[in-house]
Amino acid sequence: MKPLRKNVALAVDGGGIRGVIVTRALTILEAHLGRPVNSVFRLSAGTSTGSIISAGIGAGLTAPQMHELYVSLGDVIFKKNLQSELWLFFKYRYPHGPLEEALKKHIGEGVMGDFWSASPPTDVVITAFDLVDNRTRFIKPWKEEYADWPITKAVLASSSVPTFFPPVDGRYVDGGVGAYANPCYIAAYEAIHCLGWDPAETTLISFGTGTIKSGLKPGEATDFWPWEWLDPVLGAFLQSAYEEQVQVVGTLFPTLDFRRFQVTLNESIGMDAADRIPRLIEYGDEMGQKVLNDDTEPIPSFRAVRMPE
Repeated sequence: MKPLRKNVALAVDGGGIRGVIVTRALTILEAHLGRPVNSVFRLSAGTSTGSIISAGIGAGLTAPQMHELYVSLGDVIFKKNLQSELWLFFKYRYPHGPLEEALKKHIGEGVMGDFWSASPPTDVVITAFDLVDNRTRFIKPWKEEYADWPITKAVLASSSVPTFFPPVDGRYVDGGVGAYANPCYIAAYEAIHCLGWDPAETTLISFGTGTIKSGLKPGEATDFWPWEWLDPVLGAFLQSAYEEQVQVVGTLFPTLDFRRFQVTLNESIGMDAADRIPRLIEYGDEMGQKVLNDDTEPIPSFRAVRMPE
């Protein structure tokens, strides 16, 4: 593994319980570095499950602690019952209560500004989509507008996937509803344009939470019924959004040490599939080895072309 640069930032995608993959990879990274990740990352940006991990780092949790929380609380937060099984007849699948209680117990009941006033300060950027203003909110500890937001509120807002959890304050939902399910560009912009870090002295590590193969065969889509387009269209939208953020970072910040890590899931694992945690740990081991081997995702870039004369 290449040495990290002077300044180190982290960006973590959304993905629900698939955050197990990231916490396991971070545990492997932490063991390799010989120091806790909360002493490594002075900036962490996260969407949805990534916001939980980012807030955990800002609160001083180690990677093994966060991993254990995901493993032990997965089936508590995503508890299967009549409401979760018959969710079409309800407004959402799961209540906020168990997740909110876990956040307050393990991350604390502080406010976002506490991250910035800590010693040393940590910048934690959490994305949430505001349905009232129809825009993504970037909740930061140094920004006056959000300094007094409870950390729990910010994380719940970012994690409230529509139909899975209710909106927070009747307006805030998962940051992935906008264009930032992958917040790597947000992290790069924050590091260079807000914190003033020199990109030549900065490492940005970006974690995905697994991509899923479509499983479609050539010609199969020809016979789709209208409702059968939902999954492939949503999958295409999300995958395009993920890749676009990676492409933008690689193009706009060429001197940044940008390391994007992802694994391909050989089966479909939903964001609330707590019963698949053992399999997710295996994927986490795979991603952790990719980190140690610098086995990064290829970063596409925009290329200039000349029109034929």
